[in-house]
Amino acid sequence: MTYCLGIITCHGLVLAADSRTNAGVDYISTYQKLFDFSDPGQRVILLCTSGNLSITQAVLNALKQDLRQQETENLHTLPNLYSIAHYIGNKVRQIQEQERPWLERDNIDFQCTLLLGGQIRGADPELYMIYSQGNFIQATPETPFLQIGETKYGKPILDRTLTYNTLLEDAAKSALLSIDSTMKSNISVGPPINLIMYEVDSYYIRHQLRLRLGDPYLAKIRKLWEDSLRQAFERMPNIEWAYYDHYLEDSPEDVLTD
Repeated sequence: MTYCLGIITCHGLVLAADSRTNAGVDYISTYQKLFDFSDPGQRVILLCTSGNLSITQAVLNALKQDLRQQETENLHTLPNLYSIAHYIGNKVRQIQEQERPWLERDNIDFQCTLLLGGQIRGADPELYMIYSQGNFIQATPETPFLQIGETKYGKPILDRTLTYNTLLEDAAKSALLSIDSTMKSNISVGPPINLIMYEVDSYYIRHQLRLRLGDPYLAKIRKLWEDSLRQAFERMPNIEWAYYDHYLEDSPEDVLTD
């Protein structure tokens, strides 16, 4: 399992991903899931991957090969991110078409999902989720984040902290807390964590980091967040219980509807 997320605001983009691909009592493996295909000064292109590792690695290799061979269509020649999302979706379809019969024969899940974020000179930043079927959706100001992988544990903090006008630094903190909350609840998500913050119209990646297991900053934000949640919980008013003078004389239906 994995957890990746992308955030888009009027100030730019944040993409983050864990690196755990398998977890068990005696087996844990890690692979990078956040990739930078940018052409500095001209376009920023970032990809996050989740799902079947053999499929996503094959997709990434196909994208790199098109760049090396300077194919007519590649990540650096297509005119906009919509076209790039369509191009990547086609790569996913092609590779799954090749591998699907063999994976299905052994009941191996071949599904995968990708996040594509970036900006091409002359256009606005955009963020897409590309599905295993090759189709995709786009993040909007009303829905400024997209998630793939183990999404449920990290979603509540994003819902409560993010808007399209959120400052990038705050969006980056929200992303890390979202991943940390997921790690707290699910052992299949874990460090190293890769994080990239991209400022609109800069066309360069100036802010990126990799947080390993035991990183002091990760430990610090986890403790501060847990302490803050505990303090907020303790400030919650007590429940105002309803009391009924004739509870024993009323039927359960009467109590519920009183």
